[in-house]
Amino acid sequence: MSPRKVHADQIHIDTPLVRELVAGQFPQWAALPLEPVDSGGMVNAIYRLGSDLSVRLPLRPSSIDAVRREQAKLAALAPVLPVAIPAVEAIGSPTDAFPGEWSVHRWLTGTHPAAGALADPHGLATDLAAFVEAFRRIDLPDRPPAYLGERRTRAPMVDMDDSTRQAIGELDSLIDTRAALTSWEESLAAPYDGREVWVHSDLTPGNLLVSADGRLTAVLDFETCGVGDPACDLFPAWHLLPTNVRDEFRTALNVDDATWLRGRGRVLSQAVNVWAYQKDTNPAIANYARPVISEVLGDA
Repeated sequence: MSPRKVHADQIHIDTPLVRELVAGQFPQWAALPLEPVDSGGMVNAIYRLGSDLSVRLPLRPSSIDAVRREQAKLAALAPVLPVAIPAVEAIGSPTDAFPGEWSVHRWLTGTHPAAGALADPHGLATDLAAFVEAFRRIDLPDRPPAYLGERRTRAPMVDMDDSTRQAIGELDSLIDTRAALTSWEESLAAPYDGREVWVHSDLTPGNLLVSADGRLTAVLDFETCGVGDPACDLFPAWHLLPTNVRDEFRTALNVDDATWLRGRGRVLSQAVNVWAYQKDTNPAIANYARPVISEVLGDA
């Protein structure tokens, strides 16, 4: 089984390749069972290695030392966060078969939460707010800019305007484009004083793990974290939390109107861009955006 095709320039990755990489560079783990994980992610292919490890391979390998930067960030962040986060056990070197660095992580237990099927939405909202608040209190000498996809969160939202409008236009007949543009323009007009805090920048359900009783146990994927607009960590409000719990999350974080509108706009921008980018090549991934857009437009 290979990861879903989500990028035109995506490298081919399959179980034999991953097994070859592990055996060649980490023979101590060569005999462990290996199986693909259908994560639905757009950045990495994930394979479970034995019961305690996972292998992450970028779908589009780069010469940039992203894997090592993430390892350094994880080590610095783990002691100050209230839930478990990944720990890098080893970094694999590029080969002729896979031309980029890759990593082996500790396996974190839990399941991804699903909107509409939360065991304890109030408790989860409390846990998520506590995580975001702890993230905002981080004080490290290295302050890299956070980003989401190709977009630096340090850039003003106006830099996202053209791509967001284009994506909304490409979804004509699939969504209420008039309502989407109205919501986007309202968010775009929300003022921002330039205050920056540490943000995860992608707190979507695929990057969260919860226990059987619905409480937050771990947060994944810190590759894009750094300093940016506090609005960047409001994603769970529309991706996950029911309407009657959304205000609890907002109140716990003391979010003002302008920041709330910017957060809503960033969620809308990401969702329409993912749907527009994937609707013809990978509907399974693209369709995750449909309910998110509905929540944003309902909130507007």
